[in-house]
Amino acid sequence: MNKKGLPDGWKIKPLDKIAHYLNGLALQKFRPKNDNNFLPVLKISQLRSGFADGKEKADINIKSEYIVENGDVIFSWSGSLIVDIWCGGKVALNQHLFKVTSIDYDKWFYYYWTKEHLKAFQQIAKDKAVTMGHIKRSHFSEALCIIPDKIILKKAKKIISPLLDRIISNRLDNNNLKEERDTLLPKLMSGEIRVGVGNDANGD
Repeated sequence: MNKKGLPDGWKIKPLDKIAHYLNGLALQKFRPKNDNNFLPVLKISQLRSGFADGKEKADINIKSEYIVENGDVIFSWSGSLIVDIWCGGKVALNQHLFKVTSIDYDKWFYYYWTKEHLKAFQQIAKDKAVTMGHIKRSHFSEALCIIPDKIILKKAKKIISPLLDRIISNRLDNNNLKEERDTLLPKLMSGEIRVGVGNDANGD
């Protein structure tokens, strides 16, 4: 055991030392040059619904770090505090949202540690709320995380990482099915396309 009462090789680090939290842009300053080439804006309401409707648009040429792709971890730090993995397609990161990344730790690790501290963050925001509660970057420094040794981390990765990948894959599949449903249903309702009935059903 080390001085902190942890097994040898284990550490304690604050959340902001295992992941980087990039705040989004004030995207009203980055409007697209035309309506045919744009990125949908990702705001808190879109994160909650898992879908960006494209009603708000951003310039497609914003810096790449502010572009969110499927599988990115997103954390809203103001209003409704949510942490989730985005599966709604390529979008632009609006302010009040963090894009969470790390060069030292795998996605499963910083995602679940952020979720671990979410309830505490939500309580902080609730206690501070006047109009819209929020947390500060200093709260990430106060949120402590236990870092196992490299052997344990490697073993955990083999178990947890594939499970998280499967969750992301299933959500992407569900979104694709929803898109197909939303495309086909109006055509079925209007009679533009028909569902064929087999000959056997007609007794032929």
